Amino acid sequence: MASLVVFEDRIEIPYFKSLAEFREWASSDDFPEQGRIDYIRGRIEVDMSPENVFFHGSVKTEVVVELGSILKSTGAGHLFSDRTRVSCPDTDLSAEPDVVYVSDDALDSGRVRLVQSATGEPDSYVELEGAPDLVAEIVSDSSVAKDTQRLPLSYWQAGITEYWLVDVRGERLSFQIYSRGASGYEPLAADHEGFQRSAVFDRQFRLDRRRNTRGRLVFDLQSR
Repeated sequence: MASLVVFEDRIEIPYFKSLAEFREWASSDDFPEQGRIDYIRGRIEVDMSPENVFFHGSVKTEVVVELGSILKSTGAGHLFSDRTRVSCPDTDLSAEPDVVYVSDDALDSGRVRLVQSATGEPDSYVELEGAPDLVAEIVSDSSVAKDTQRLPLSYWQAGITEYWLVDVRGERLSFQIYSRGASGYEPLAADHEGFQRSAVFDRQFRLDRRRNTRGRLVFDLQSR
């Protein structure tokens, strides 16, 4: 395996013959601390773009806060964000979704396995192996094709139950929940109030956008 070289905003990726080699690198000290690096069906995709404060960071935080609040009341699983790696060997996928939810049932049944860190320290895990219950991606200018085409197909093939896609760039406000269909994810229809029902959470959700008293964007993930 070649050594990793980082030049300011450029990363040189070692050559990998398999997903297993990529996962070994991803859990090593050589793995970059910046950027997002996914392995999708033999293709390595690197995104070094800075995170947009409102169009990405703010809305992602709102999703995490609302879902986290629900899970605190139900105690039915675990929510992760950002650098949480999800690897699905059967579908040649290793990615770091913006948001990941794993139910206790998925962990208890072995559908998802916690991969321990190299230190072997108790409760120290670096990766999820298998199909989580839900993943969410927040679309950025540099991730449109990946979030709307390549990742949904791989997530579906991996057996992930539900896919959430959020796009709030510019004048857009798109919040779509997808459920598993026969050959891919299918968008759920919203009711007359704009709510979509998540089977995973057994709740309805709607994403709203407004401006606060200082004119800055604020996002509200409503649930009922």
